[in-house]
Amino acid sequence: MRARHARTPEEAISMAITLVNPGGLPEIDVYRHVSIASGTKLVFVAGQVSQDAEGNIVGEGDFAAQVEQCYLNVGTALAEAGGSFDDLAKLNVHVVGWTADKMPALLEGISRAAEKLGVTPAPPATLLGVAALAAPEYLVEVEAVAVLD
Repeated sequence: MRARHARTPEEAISMAITLVNPGGLPEIDVYRHVSIASGTKLVFVAGQVSQDAEGNIVGEGDFAAQVEQCYLNVGTALAEAGGSFDDLAKLNVHVVGWTADKMPALLEGISRAAEKLGVTPAPPATLLGVAALAAPEYLVEVEAVAVLD
């Protein structure tokens, strides 16, 4: 099967990462199924929750606001390592009590963060429903793996 490679400017592609949707798998708009890494520097970002730089919870009780802050925190962590969302190889999103009706708020939070960061995050992502996170106020946590040259 031939892979459909991400080629548009909106796709998250770096020198070290190529994102693809292989033929034979469904075409997904919000992420790519495969991330091919050719870089040499791996960056592992611990699960980011909805805290600001001072440790205050952002968006308590507001799922979309917490998603947005998690993605912004991932962006901050990547920048510290010399990278950006273009270098992401994989995201894992952990959501407390996941149900399908939370999808619009999840996508809203991602879109707001993407707009602020000026990116279109599209790496392979896994969405996991979990019973709880480190504190009861946290509704979502996002962890990331990036590859830089």
